[in-house]
Amino acid sequence: MNPAPPFQAPPFQQPPFQQPPFGQRPNAGGNPVGAVFLGFVVSVVVSGVYSGINLATYKEQSLTVANALYLGHALLNGAIVGCLVGLVGRRSNGARIGAAVIAALGAFFGYTNSLPLIIADAQTPSVVGDLLSDDPFFPAKAWWSSEAHGGVDWYSPLGLVLAAAAAWGLAYVVGNRRR
Repeated sequence: MNPAPPFQAPPFQQPPFQQPPFGQRPNAGGNPVGAVFLGFVVSVVVSGVYSGINLATYKEQSLTVANALYLGHALLNGAIVGCLVGLVGRRSNGARIGAAVIAALGAFFGYTNSLPLIIADAQTPSVVGDLLSDDPFFPAKAWWSSEAHGGVDWYSPLGLVLAAAAAWGLAYVVGNRRR
């Protein structure tokens, strides 16, 4: 038997070669923080446009038209925010939840921000300052209460649900389709 010389290292054994899986694995993360921020910016713009339309047409609106305009705004806000968040955030559940919250807040603030503008247009801007200094939550109370019946206006929370459902649903569909 011939032993190996002392200066020679034992033979190196390599691990078996592993081939990469077929195709590339998609990056499922996206950018959820950027998606939510983009959704917020777009929601502010859509809410501002709704407030301007509401201010421009409040004299000709009936209660039915006002409710339809509010629900249409909530649906549009949710749809736009959901599509953008789905494109940027992809499959991120946090981005989808953020889109739903932002769309609902956009529907709420679009309506409540138009009320002081309407009061300032109908009367004087100083009345808005006095009204909001006496009752700072007046726009939110007016959003919740019904002018016609004196109770709860159920179109208001329906708009929030509609905006949140549209945003979450479209963010889910668009985010899952994107590869």
